[in-house]
Amino acid sequence: MNYETLADLALEGKEIPRQDLRSLLRAPDDDVLAVLQAAFRVRRAAFGKRVKLNYLLNAKSGLCPEDCGYCSQSKVSEADIDSYPFLSDKEILAAAGRAVNLSARRLCLVNSGRGPTDGEIRAISGAVEKVRETYPSLEICVCLGLLGEDKAGALKAAGVDAYNHNLNTAESRYPSICSTHTYRDRVETLKAAKKSGLSPCSGCLFGMGETDDEIVDLAETLGRTGVDSIPLNFLIPIPGTPLEGGGGLTPQKCLKILCLFRFVNPKSEVRVAGGREVHLRWLQPLGLYAANSIFIGDYLTTKGQKPESDIAMIRDLGFEIEGAGVPAAAPEEEFAVRLK
Repeated sequence: MNYETLADLALEGKEIPRQDLRSLLRAPDDDVLAVLQAAFRVRRAAFGKRVKLNYLLNAKSGLCPEDCGYCSQSKVSEADIDSYPFLSDKEILAAAGRAVNLSARRLCLVNSGRGPTDGEIRAISGAVEKVRETYPSLEICVCLGLLGEDKAGALKAAGVDAYNHNLNTAESRYPSICSTHTYRDRVETLKAAKKSGLSPCSGCLFGMGETDDEIVDLAETLGRTGVDSIPLNFLIPIPGTPLEGGGGLTPQKCLKILCLFRFVNPKSEVRVAGGREVHLRWLQPLGLYAANSIFIGDYLTTKGQKPESDIAMIRDLGFEIEGAGVPAAAPEEEFAVRLK
């Protein structure tokens, strides 16, 4: 298979034949470097050698009424995690300072739950306004669950830049992952966010038993939806969750998935997200030949790689951190990390 042909089609804005995408996922592991070389052509055309850093804050943890099988915060999880209400403005502002001092371009605020109440929208909007005043160049993305246009509009008015709501898997597999809401509910949330002027961010979670066809389905769906940012997660099998025995991914398969999403979504931000340390392992640096973005620091209820290691990895590749060197508008404050 000529992988450079896939790069040519992506760069020309043409649709890649579905059979070629399936063949990419099934390519011999010996071909991984050739696939990455082709994907890097597409990545470089849109993003050069820049890497965008994102800082994630679990602003409200646990006690979620949904039954998503992968999530340690869901009602069906028995995982040992901390549960707490929405953090204070001071704690969120401190996290924003930490993000800026790590050269992160985007702060991602996540709330557990089916969707935000009116009171939570007011609380989040107030916190966002304070972050915006103190760190005006920091992008703010929020992830609050299912959302309608009215609440999306309120977030936009408060200064939120983007809204994250992951599709996670293909529509055909979704009922086996969650029963308390539908795949269509998630799609409608993305539409509401986009219609309200928020940049749509939506990604995936691999390692839940999905087939190659379902991976292709999801990549094409996100391409048609026109999302600006695509975080690609790899299942961390957290003890106490229904999917604690999941996974089954190899580093090479993860790299092929990253390349496929780059080919199908040539101008979208592709982010190597949760689970990269677990599944890519020593091949993590290679992921940045397809992806242009990573999370730095910890995830929702699990630890990530040390920021210093991520920064060293990026520099050793000869890549550059997007926006590095921009000073914080205020000194970073210390805050307690509520994470187990």
